[in-house]
Amino acid sequence: MKNRLIALLAAMLFFASASAQSVLNNVADNIVGTYSGIQDGMRYRTKIVKLKDGTYRGQMVWMEKATDANGNKILDTKNPDKSLRSTPMDKIVMFSGLQYNAKKKQWDGAKIYDPQRGIRANLTICFEKDGRLRVKGSLLGISESVFWHKE
Repeated sequence: MKNRLIALLAAMLFFASASAQSVLNNVADNIVGTYSGIQDGMRYRTKIVKLKDGTYRGQMVWMEKATDANGNKILDTKNPDKSLRSTPMDKIVMFSGLQYNAKKKQWDGAKIYDPQRGIRANLTICFEKDGRLRVKGSLLGISESVFWHKE
């Protein structure tokens, strides 16, 4: 009897978490909000907004170390677009044109910019069972995922 109860509780917990993931990934605008993340030891916040054309844009709004030792803003010096190299790191547009893919229940169709490496990669975003946002960049068959927490 005790084993059946444990199995029933485990099954309920599994379906509840799968259901939460399903609900978050079922509604396109659930992605809108401010998220915190850490990549390569750097803490930052990104704000995702919905644009008038129905796509989504993610822009960095805070970075733990946004100034150098002299108090000057750290700039996006690795950006392949030379006209953007004077952008402060804590103001970078990380992606734009992201679309909700209802068939796959994820967001895709855009590229994400990695300012630490100065590269753009194909972007796929979805919610995990625990509510974290998995942000996956893929380039030339190599992928990296980071997880953002909604604030």
